[in-house]
Amino acid sequence: MFDLVVAADILGICAFTLSGFLVGVRNKLDLLGLIISASLTALGGGVVRDVILGRTPFAFNEYYPAITVMSTILLAFIFRLYRREQIERQWLFVISDTIGLVAFSITGALLAIEVEFNFFGVMILSFLTAVGGGVLRDTMINQVPSVLISDFYGSIAIIVSVLLLLLAQMDLINTWGVAAVAGFAIFLRLLAYTKQWHLPTLNMD
Repeated sequence: MFDLVVAADILGICAFTLSGFLVGVRNKLDLLGLIISASLTALGGGVVRDVILGRTPFAFNEYYPAITVMSTILLAFIFRLYRREQIERQWLFVISDTIGLVAFSITGALLAIEVEFNFFGVMILSFLTAVGGGVLRDTMINQVPSVLISDFYGSIAIIVSVLLLLLAQMDLINTWGVAAVAGFAIFLRLLAYTKQWHLPTLNMD
């Protein structure tokens, strides 16, 4: 189970790093700006989570998150991924991003449940772990966070946290229970992407 979590974590870091890198390129950031944008997107949510939990950020204790970020940025330069049109819409990227989103959501929720946060706290920590990096990135470049106006994305973190809370109430937090939640969340996110589901917005006209 640990190996699967680490693998999903690395896959998510790769996808989030590339996402932050591409956003930086489109906003004409310099080299340092690109590295900061990519790193914030990939690791920012986990850092915020660990600060809230009052512990040393995971990215500062383990080497593989930083190595994964820098390797992804290097590969993006070598293969000129920033010149490819709509790379975020390619299925390999979408699946990787979805796995990362779900993995980060589960991590945040489980840690919150472990320290006995209430219902609201579990949802917030799950959400921040999954999308906090993207929010920090968008705030840095002075634009509305994409998670607030994009498709059915941040909602997945909320759904994951609710399902895990229900499992916790029934004392079913185990490998199979978490795997079932992960499988359902990945399926739901890919279905929402395929069907182009969006949350409703208010029309001011």
